Amino acid sequence: MKKDLKNFLFVGTLILIALAAIACAPSGAPGAPTSGAPQAAATTDPNAATVSGKINFTGTAPQPKKIAMDSEPGCAKQYTEGPFTENVVVKGGTLQNVFVYVKEGLGGKTFPVPQQAALLDQVGCRYVAHVFGIQAGQNLTIRNSDDNLHNIHPKPKVNKEFNIGQPRKGMETTKTFDKPEIMIPLACEVHSWMNGYVGVLDNPFYAVSGADGTFTIKGLPPGDYV
Repeated sequence: MKKDLKNFLFVGTLILIALAAIACAPSGAPGAPTSGAPQAAATTDPNAATVSGKINFTGTAPQPKKIAMDSEPGCAKQYTEGPFTENVVVKGGTLQNVFVYVKEGLGGKTFPVPQQAALLDQVGCRYVAHVFGIQAGQNLTIRNSDDNLHNIHPKPKVNKEFNIGQPRKGMETTKTFDKPEIMIPLACEVHSWMNGYVGVLDNPFYAVSGADGTFTIKGLPPGDYV
């Protein structure tokens, strides 16, 4: 069987298609947690691959805009600089918050849903993580770590929509997305600047590029993939 990885579709807060520099090496390790979303043990195949790469950005990057949090001084004081929007985050010529996933090639294989919940936190009047992945049916813990009101409003096209409020610090709510969907935008009607994205998959093969533009997907069985 081949372990060639011909192409990947990268989708983030900036919608794009890009071909990354890919390193593919055998690894027996299961999928690792990424962007606050634990992944299932993808495979026990000793020939499974680790796929890694870096998302580079060329051209003139749009400048992030400063967010005015005057209405929430408790959140504003948590920042020494900014805060700034995260629509496009470019640092040192690399792009952060790009969602990388296996779109095709798994041949109908099924994978266990992680027992550990993914986490969407609200810190400093921001969604943390800004972009993350989760498997369909996996629990999502939504937490309010701020001492003020938040509401969480995903706007899916396939999954069931919900809109919940968390008025107190430390509140947690558990939700799930039942069907694969890429990507689901997150909004907060209390704070217009709060936004994020979640990718829902039927497999654990996804990652989000970090501050240096790098990503890693572990435990991928041999095969050809999009």
